[in-house]
Amino acid sequence: MLRAFAAYYAPHRRLFLLDFGSAVLVGLLSLGFPVAVKFYVDRLLPSGDWGLVLLAALGLLAVYLVNTGLMAVVTYWGHVLGIAIETEMRRKAFDHLQRLSHRFFDGQKTGHLVGRLTKDLEEIGEVAHHGPEDVFVAVMTFFGALALMVWVHPQLAMIAACIAPLVVWLVVGYGGRLTANWEAQFDRVGAFNARIEETVGGARVVRAFANEEHERRLFAADNERYRRAKLDAYRLMASTISINYLGMRLLQVVILVAGAWFVSAGSLTVGGFVGFLLLIDVFYRPLEKVSNVLESYPKGIAGFRRYRQFLQTEPDIADRPGALALGRAAGAVAFEGASFAYDAGRPVIGELTLRVAPGETIAFVGPSGAGKTTLLALVPRFYDVSGGAVTLDGHDVRDLTLASLRRNIGVVSQDVFLFGGTLRENVAYGRLEASEAEIVEAVRRARLGGLVESLPDGLDTVVGERGVRLSGGQKQRVAIARIFLKNPPVLILDEATSALDVETEAEIQASLEALSQGRTTLIIAHRLATVRNAHRIVVLTAEGVREEGGHHDLVARGGLYARMQAAQSLASGQVAAE
Repeated sequence: MLRAFAAYYAPHRRLFLLDFGSAVLVGLLSLGFPVAVKFYVDRLLPSGDWGLVLLAALGLLAVYLVNTGLMAVVTYWGHVLGIAIETEMRRKAFDHLQRLSHRFFDGQKTGHLVGRLTKDLEEIGEVAHHGPEDVFVAVMTFFGALALMVWVHPQLAMIAACIAPLVVWLVVGYGGRLTANWEAQFDRVGAFNARIEETVGGARVVRAFANEEHERRLFAADNERYRRAKLDAYRLMASTISINYLGMRLLQVVILVAGAWFVSAGSLTVGGFVGFLLLIDVFYRPLEKVSNVLESYPKGIAGFRRYRQFLQTEPDIADRPGALALGRAAGAVAFEGASFAYDAGRPVIGELTLRVAPGETIAFVGPSGAGKTTLLALVPRFYDVSGGAVTLDGHDVRDLTLASLRRNIGVVSQDVFLFGGTLRENVAYGRLEASEAEIVEAVRRARLGGLVESLPDGLDTVVGERGVRLSGGQKQRVAIARIFLKNPPVLILDEATSALDVETEAEIQASLEALSQGRTTLIIAHRLATVRNAHRIVVLTAEGVREEGGHHDLVARGGLYARMQAAQSLASGQVAAE
């Protein structure tokens, strides 16, 4: 773990050397001060040469000024170093997040992922700044002070050295417990971040069911678990700081008594005694330093462990070595004995074989849970088949680069996601380099022109988080406009018109039919009226393909499709009558 952490310093060698070197000089100068005091008391004061005394005092003041400058360098540039490493880690974590597949996100909560890219990395940045210099300077000043204490008076040095190991052992032991505690705290933060995210995202559902009190109870439980974890941390910190303080004061009292005895015996000068007392402070300062940073070190260590675990999560969907970068596809899609299961032993799709010619429109219908959405998710490799293969223009989609595969496929799903920016930005997401004229044309073809004209800022109107300022039908049309702009050879429409009223649905259906000309179109629909004109209709059930054919042919067979058609016609007739 330390080797992995140290690798992040490599691009910032100069900054690290500046910070580290300045911190070392601060430590060395702190060692020199007690020796200077000993010389000042034992030599300069008895001499009575006030010119030399004042000169020495000025020299000491100059050292303090240099030390002040060095401390400013350590404080500012050290944090610059920490922020640089934190920024690089956050970039790397976000890049890794973009590589992870649908299966990873299926088992994650947003709050936990946000915590890993924010709170965890802030703590790591602090350790990146303080870590190496604090450890090295602490060890250097500890042993340097011990050596000088031996030089001043070996017997007193031995007394001090006997007490220190006990305090070190206690401080390190509590530090390990704090690391485990902070890992638990990060989990607690992730839990109530997730709770907040869900409550904000589902605010309308919460209020529609009048479940505000229920949400308060759930959040209160998460908040209480976090409070307890924090209290445990502060209890450990209080114990560590108290033990460290008591050890320091105990050592000072022992040295005062023992030093006074040695002075009276004549084996220790007054200046040596004063210098020794100052060295005790320098000798013990590393232990106090460890105690003081116990709040930040365990956070950083725990955060870096979680960060490494996250980076070690391998995406189950990735480019194979030597994957082909496909140009614009003709649009031939085939399922060759394709099977899929989310969990072992629980197949969703079983050895399905189906071929779709370029430019053909295929509609998939059937009861909920038959695997229609999952089947079409295999084409852009949102998931990989468990067995068999899915091909595009004769290429196994697993042999194509993900970028080139997905450039050739446009997806409009029932659950539309819009970003919190402007309407223009949301439409342009279909092709980021699109011109203004192309965006306007996509808006027109998606029948969004009337909406744009009615908005005060037109295309520059902010739609709000998840498009909250737009109706369901308007959001669906924005998603369709993206596909018009992307202009892919393969279209996947998963209930693309489900949120539209009958009149708007007819308009969009006409646009989609125009768009599908010359393109391969795979449609999932529950409203059978929207797929009458499909070249083929595939009736999918949990057992596989039940029926396949054109609309009129399937109705004439009198099978499952005919029964579904009759049921929907009856329901439509009843609604019309009402």
